[in-house]
Amino acid sequence: MPDYFEFFGLHPSPRIDLAALKKAFYANSKQFHPDFHTLEDEATQQDILEKSTLNNEAYKVLSDDDQRLRHLLEIKGILEDEGQNKVPQEFLMEIMEVNEALMELEFEDDPAVRQKVEGLIDQLESSLNREVAPLMAAYNPDEVTEADLQLLKDYYLKRRYLMRLREKI
Repeated sequence: MPDYFEFFGLHPSPRIDLAALKKAFYANSKQFHPDFHTLEDEATQQDILEKSTLNNEAYKVLSDDDQRLRHLLEIKGILEDEGQNKVPQEFLMEIMEVNEALMELEFEDDPAVRQKVEGLIDQLESSLNREVAPLMAAYNPDEVTEADLQLLKDYYLKRRYLMRLREKI
């Protein structure tokens, strides 16, 4: 798997300078644009096309907060393949009330219950964000610990779970 941070010359982090990312993307777009290499041999043209594709994919991933975090966890080797990751058990206990309210909504679309569920999910998201904010702000790729990476992984998995719950509302 290519390291998109390295491709753009950025330090791996859950938060990045989006202006620096955009600047690197545009510079690469110009450098790797296939139209500027039409007189090159076929192998060089193919290489340029691959780098252009990589540039677009890397930009798409790194410009999105969730995809960037997922990529960071993947290159650090802490995130397993899709379906292999487990949401922490204590989190599942925390959201039992949300799941019960969602079951109520399946039987009867009650605006009060819908509002309750949205409020509970908002509270859980706020709590998650507060929990991980110090690590996100002070993330240093040279000093990150396994515990830090595990916290980021749990945060990522919990957020994804809450996003799926929100889609059910």
